[in-house]
Amino acid sequence: MNALSLYELNGLVRATLEEEMEETYWLQAELSEVNQRHGHCYLEFVQKGEKEGLIAKARGMIWANRWNVLSAYFSRTTGQPLGVGMQVLVEVSITFHELYGYSLNVVDIDPTYTVGDIARRRTEILRQLQEEGVDMMNKELELPMLLKRIAVVSSPTAAGYGDFCDQLKKNAYGLAFDVKLFPATMQGDTVESSVIAALDQIAGEETDWDVVVIIRGGGGAADLSGFDTLRLAEYVAQFPLPIITGIGHERDDTVIDMVSHTRVKTPTAAAEFLIQHGADQLATIERLATTVGNTVLGRLAQQQSRLELLNQKTDSAVRMLLHLKLNTLEKLGVSIEAADPKRILKLGFSITRVEGKAVTNADKLTPGTIIETTFAEGTTKSKVIEK
Repeated sequence: MNALSLYELNGLVRATLEEEMEETYWLQAELSEVNQRHGHCYLEFVQKGEKEGLIAKARGMIWANRWNVLSAYFSRTTGQPLGVGMQVLVEVSITFHELYGYSLNVVDIDPTYTVGDIARRRTEILRQLQEEGVDMMNKELELPMLLKRIAVVSSPTAAGYGDFCDQLKKNAYGLAFDVKLFPATMQGDTVESSVIAALDQIAGEETDWDVVVIIRGGGGAADLSGFDTLRLAEYVAQFPLPIITGIGHERDDTVIDMVSHTRVKTPTAAAEFLIQHGADQLATIERLATTVGNTVLGRLAQQQSRLELLNQKTDSAVRMLLHLKLNTLEKLGVSIEAADPKRILKLGFSITRVEGKAVTNADKLTPGTIIETTFAEGTTKSKVIEK
């Protein structure tokens, strides 16, 4: 029996691969490991079946001289660095080493494939949020009239946080803001858990804040994958306070940008949004105050005119009433004067009395009755002789 040593067998495998395989192949796979050591990038490619789970796995690497070029190109195109969980399309050469075994040497990468996969993942997350009925919840919250109390989720050392605070302090309208930082990691694998922890803390102080601002600055467009997770998107979409995102990504929106109340591009833009909102509300209040003042003054002037008109009408009515009363009194005086007994007596009339009572009917007199007659000048007594 002619037996081969392990080294000889591996050498045969290596020779067969080099002879039979193409120089390079384009490979679709998922990254399960991404590690950088000594300038090189060490990868693990996997493929998962729909039901079986993991069905294939292979080691891979990108040598330092090529890694520097490919990593920059990939980040610039996709907006984030090469990371675990990404679907990638890479050009690889197959190598087999007698000691280290089978490996894939990456010579090129197509970032547009990954961009498409990121977009698909975002679409899937948004679809799930829509099915849950929560995708528009934060957007539908009404912003308070005055956004004064600001809860900020950011890294305390981020340049963007400092720019945000400076912008608020130096606003041209003299607006005062109360800002509190809730520290969180804004890059790397712990973005999701760190931001959620900060949001949980803010939720515990919900009545102390008007709005939440999530900002990230001082870097490129890399390390944004942490903002593209279902769990964080659910937190943001259902948060009880309006959330403004300004995580410094010019080219594309992350999932939390899509479900937050308001998305702006940068931390500075977030500050400008708050300042402009405050200025607009102050202008509205001033307009309302002017309108109310003018309305009150108009009502006062209207009432003053009514009082003056009423006063004029009252004076006229009083004068007319007095005139009528005077006429009545004059007529009454004439009537009284006309009925004065002295005047009547002077006209030739006389008054006959019996025992002091005026006699108006001669039938009531009998012969022999003593009567008293009053004239305009003087009085006489006489006796009735006959009727």
